[in-house]
Parts: sequence; C-alpha cells; structure tokens
Amino acid sequence: MTNNELKVENLLDLSKSISSDIFSGLTYPWEALPKISEYIISIGKNLSKEEYEYRGNDIWIAKTANIMPSAYLTGPLIICPGAEIRHCAFIRGSAIIGSGSVIGNSSELKNCIIFDNAQVPHYNYIGDSILGYKAHLGAGAKTSNLKSDKTPVTIMAGGERINTGLKKFGAVVGDNVEVGCNAILNPGTVIGRNTTVYPLSMVRGYIPSGSIYKKQGEIADKIL
Repeated sequence: MTNNELKVENLLDLSKSISSDIFSGLTYPWEALPKISEYIISIGKNLSKEEYEYRGNDIWIAKTANIMPSAYLTGPLIICPGAEIRHCAFIRGSAIIGSGSVIGNSSELKNCIIFDNAQVPHYNYIGDSILGYKAHLGAGAKTSNLKSDKTPVTIMAGGERINTGLKKFGAVVGDNVEVGCNAILNPGTVIGRNTTVYPLSMVRGYIPSGSIYKKQGEIADKIL
C-alpha cells in the first residue's frame, strides 16, 4: 500500500459534488478542511438565483431542498438541490450538503463536505470530515475529530505515520462506504471506497477500498 491510495482521486468522485474545485491542486482530501468556509462564500455569491435562495448570514439553500422547520442552520452553508434536512438537525456552519443527501433527525454537522446522495440519517455527529458519494452512516455513527491530548492528527497507513498538521480532523469516508450503527471513526480515519464497517466498530487509520472492517486487525476483502 502506498500513499497513492489516500489521494483525492482514489477516494472521491469529484463530479458528485458542488465542492469539486476546492480539491484542485490538493494531494489529500483532508487538506480541503481549512478552506471550506472561504470556499462556500466565494461560490455562494455566484449560485443561480433561480435555483438557490439566499437566506442571509452566508446561507444558500436550493429551492428544491426539503428543510424541516425545526432544523437549525448556521452559515457559511450551502444546501444543494433535493437534499433533505430532517427534524432537529443541527448544522453549525462551514458545511456543504450535496444534492439528494440526507441529514437526519438530531444529527450535528460542522466544517464538513457531504457529497451527493450521502446519508447521515439518525443521531450522527460529523465534524471536520468529508463523506463521499453515496456514503452512508448508520444510526449513532460518529466522527471523533479531536484527540484527547489535543495534538495534531496523524494517519497510520501501510506502516507509515502521516502528519496532517490539523488539530481537528475527523474522517474521510470514501464513495459508497457503509458504516454500521454506533461505529466510532477516530480522528484521522480514512475509509476507502466500497468498504463496509461493522456496527459498534472503533475505527482508526486507513481502511483499504473494497474491504469489510470487523475490528482492529480483522479486515477482510469483499467478495464482489
């Protein structure tokens, strides 16, 4: 395994997000995290007024998005067409919510990019993280974005430790990943495309594409 597997193009289909340009020139997807707020403001001003409604405070919401009245929204924020924001969702700003995605009841988001058709449907926390196209987090699954000793987050991949330089970094969840209920993604977790994570798992480091994560040290290849 080389660090090539952690590169943007090997984890995420950039054609499936309004955020594609934020990754331009970047090697690894987590390098986009400090840029999200500024990026939202820069592209929000140019969004179609026929397609998006500006609600003030750097919040742009597609007119076809379904936003429940009890949802709490803070900018900078873009919610794309067909997205569903359910009751009591708490979006704390610096978030891009992709087309057709679902943010569920009592889920909390901050400083994150949710690609098109991704689902965070029940009691989830997504902080300083990126969820790829059609990624799905089961009920209660959460990203932990801050180490207990508050030092910069590192990623273990192929026996090599990569220092991200970020104090807050939850996870990068690749396209078509299924994360089971009540799983915890520790700071610096990167999950390759088409992987399944068992419920109640505690995940850290890099999980290869197309695998089944049962527990630390027990990762099986999928039969496709």
